[in-house]
This record gives sequence, structure tokens and C-alpha cells, in this order.
Amino acid sequence: MFDWNDMRHFIALAEAGTLSGAARRMEVEHATVARRVAALEHALGIVLVNRSARRWHLTEAGRDIASVAEGMQTQAHALERAVLARRQGRSARVTVSAPPAFASIFLAPRLAVFGARHPEIDLTLHGTQALASLHRQEADIAIRIGRPTELDYVARRIGQISYGLYAAPGYTALPADQWQFIAYDVSFDHMPEQKWIYEMAAGRRIGFRSNDLMSQLAAARGGMGVAALPRYLAGMTAGVDAGDGVAVVPGEVRTLARDFYLVVHADMRRQTAIRAVMDFIADVFAREFPG
Repeated sequence: MFDWNDMRHFIALAEAGTLSGAARRMEVEHATVARRVAALEHALGIVLVNRSARRWHLTEAGRDIASVAEGMQTQAHALERAVLARRQGRSARVTVSAPPAFASIFLAPRLAVFGARHPEIDLTLHGTQALASLHRQEADIAIRIGRPTELDYVARRIGQISYGLYAAPGYTALPADQWQFIAYDVSFDHMPEQKWIYEMAAGRRIGFRSNDLMSQLAAARGGMGVAALPRYLAGMTAGVDAGDGVAVVPGEVRTLARDFYLVVHADMRRQTAIRAVMDFIADVFAREFPG
């Protein structure tokens, strides 16, 4: 009989497609994934993965096992959600996933209030660009920009965050045709923020790219160019470890706002501790971003 934890690591490898991706998903070292997959192969008596220096590929048997195992894991997660949703009382562990800058700059400093009100709830906050899977219980609550499309997710719109163009003080004293712009890497070209900065750049050079908003903010402060940033980020970090921060670029033609949602799996929406966390985040958001 195989160890289910070994199977979980194999499923992560099958889904991620790479050893490093599986390790990130399971929050372990590469060697742990490799050891778990080898143990599963030994238990089953078949080779699941062809190993090469650059990439691991599933064998035909590996693909067949992965297909069956993913269904098993889906059912296991559904069972776990059913049990959690029916627990009585408020004592629980709740994991929240949010965009990195929002998690670290906005949400984390405000969670002490929640902890004082609900000492029986242990919170974990994951700041990540990746969309956490509520199916696989990578998080209990996800804070997302834009409404989710998954049919079995329940979304609660908590408001809007507006964006502005920012640069280092004095940067816009340069002639406008000499401005450089700061953007995400091209894999984010579908995002409204990216389309907006391209529109504002109007053909001028994108001099710096990063998939991390804090890096974009730091680059703008350092005089790399003009960045499209959430107003809360530019305002809350002004003058913190970085001199005078950033200034609003004058003459914005068009504004940008994004809807923020609290998202939970439909199976978990009535779980007491999860509702307490969601209500707190919604209240804080409403106070900080009225309207």
C-alpha cells in the first residue's frame, strides 16, 4: 500500500510540470519531492517519471496514475471541506491568500486588531501573485482583483482600489517625451493595469519591468521612470526607508480602478471562523476605501 503523502507530492509534480514548481506548491525542498516520488514508485512497483537533467516527464503509467489520483485528491478535499464546514465553535486555523503588496502593506499591519478580538483563531497570510486554489485548500479565503470565474467559488465584492501614475519627485520636470515607464513583465499584458500604463506611455520606452509591485515602487522612487501604482501603496509607503517617496504625475487623462473580492469555496462559506475573518477584512476595507 502506498503512502498518501507520497501520492500528494506526485500529484503536485504532475500538475506543476516541474520539480521546482511541485516543491513550491508543497512548500518543501526539491529533494523532498524527488524522495516522495521515488518512494511512491517503489510502493507501486512501476516507473512514474522519466528523469533527465533538465526536466522530469511522466511516463505513460505516470499519466494514468496521475489522472486517477487527481480524482482521489478532489474527493479527499471535498471530504475535508465537509468536515471543516460542520465543525462547531469558532476555534480554527484560517489561511488567507492575497496579492503580495496588499498583504504586506495594507492587511498585515491591521490584523493585530483581529487577533485581539478572536484569540481562538490562528491566521496565516500568504502574499502571492499566484491564484491560490480553494479546491486544493491552498487557502481558505482568497482576496482577488477581479471577479473569479470558478463556478463553485462564492465571491463578495468589498470595494474598489484606484490607481495613479507616480514618479520620483522632480522626475516629471524632464520633458514628457523623455519619460521612461515602469511596467509588469509581458506575461501580465492582459491585465488592466498593464494596458493602462502602455496607454499612458503612448509609445515611450518601458525602461524597467517587474512582476512585483514593491519593486516597481522602489524603481519609481529611484528615478527609473513613471509607474502605475495603487494609491494606497504609494500613500502608505511614502517616506518609509526611501527618502521622500513618490509624487503623483500631473495631468492624468484617464483613471483606473479595480474591484477587489473576497473569495471562498461554496462548501466553506458558512464556517464560523472563516466568516469572522471575511467580515473583518470587509469592514477594514470599507473604512479605508469608502465608496
